[in-house]
Amino acid sequence: MGKALYRKYRSKSLADIVGQSHITSILSRAVEQGKTSHAYLLTGPRGVGKTSIARILAREINKLPYTDDTPHIDIIEIDAASNNGVDDIRDMREKIQVVPAMADKKVYIIDEVHMLSKPAFNALLKTLEEPPEHAVFILATTDVDKLPETIVSRTQHFGFRTISHQDLVKHLGEIAKSEQIKISDEALALIAEHGDGSFRDSISLLDQMSSLVEADSEIDASLLESILGLASHKLLEQLIAAYRQSDLSTIVELLDEAASRGVQPVVLSSQLVGYLRREITKHPELIILLDDLLEVSSSSRPDIKLLTALAPKQAAAKQRPAPLLATKPEIVLEAPIPELTKKATQKHPKDPKPAAKPTKDTPKATSVAPVDFNWDDLVEHVRKNHVAVYSVISKCGHQIDGNLLTIYTGNNFYKKKLDDSKYRLILVQSLEEVGVSNLDIDTVPTASPLKDEQAAKVAAIMGGGEEVTV
Repeated sequence: MGKALYRKYRSKSLADIVGQSHITSILSRAVEQGKTSHAYLLTGPRGVGKTSIARILAREINKLPYTDDTPHIDIIEIDAASNNGVDDIRDMREKIQVVPAMADKKVYIIDEVHMLSKPAFNALLKTLEEPPEHAVFILATTDVDKLPETIVSRTQHFGFRTISHQDLVKHLGEIAKSEQIKISDEALALIAEHGDGSFRDSISLLDQMSSLVEADSEIDASLLESILGLASHKLLEQLIAAYRQSDLSTIVELLDEAASRGVQPVVLSSQLVGYLRREITKHPELIILLDDLLEVSSSSRPDIKLLTALAPKQAAAKQRPAPLLATKPEIVLEAPIPELTKKATQKHPKDPKPAAKPTKDTPKATSVAPVDFNWDDLVEHVRKNHVAVYSVISKCGHQIDGNLLTIYTGNNFYKKKLDDSKYRLILVQSLEEVGVSNLDIDTVPTASPLKDEQAAKVAAIMGGGEEVTV
């Protein structure tokens, strides 16, 4: 069995490291001048070379050649993911007191150091504060935020960068040429994009693709898209174009096409994020879409979330007849009681004049048959799929009149939230998902009005009356 390409092409010296010159230049100079530190901290994304540089640095500090991965007695690697207890660190502290057997320095490489327990960190801290002269620590982690500040402050900290797309494509091309792998430039770019800035992941993918094609066959972009379940670059361009043109029907057709080819919504949204990240300087207006796409992977319904992200924002604010001014039921007394009328006037001196008593010529209010709608079903559906919107509507009241849903938000802040095009679109689509369509939405920044039965009780106290809409 041949050696995996990512191991075969692993860098053997600091000078061979690609894309991290801001780190390797400093370390090389320190090694040359004999001014190495007693503790280093290497942080950054996975697959960008932290462990490789740790191994190289350990060798170069000791002036040892690094020709392969053969372990050295004075270079000890510890995986903190499986050796994270305080006893593991205490054992290390005892052994580190012993002078090196063959090298100048005894080097401890602790990978994924953030996985150590709190007692283990405390034990490690004591060693970092008073290390033996012959000891060097190289700590590596993908999650520096989980490290105690006391640990970070006692190391020389180097932050690794994600490898640039250009550097990654160039490096992959050199490996492909050396291995005589026939691959198109578009396929190389696609591998680099799918590797998301990781040398290890990208090289491993190149290795896998080369084993799937026959000898002398070329790896092209279409083959990669088919095997990896990716959308084509053309489809990405068409989706963005349809979004910019507010063409909802085309967006739906393209999403259906992607689904029929086995492209998962999370994968498609990730591809769109990568595409927009490269194009955002040309089209800064797409920054809103980029932000919406980042929420797709965390949604319980990524297919719906992707659709809402791409759907034209004005879809939720579709044109419809403006709703009538908010009306409240007025109780017209047949036989007003002076005492009650007087008290009501004194209690509400700023109330508008009461409506006139209807006559036989006054048109009666017409009612529209209500739609089959359950508010609780809508709230529960939104709770499961759109937490931000749920935090608003769960505090609102509602009233349904024919095909008009009035939402009483209780204050202007919540009204502005629900009037936002993004929130409104989610509401419209959520209504459709619970089986209600063609329902107009109006928002009122007040509490819900009295129910009909409450108004009836007031009318009864006042001697009877009739409810009309004015």
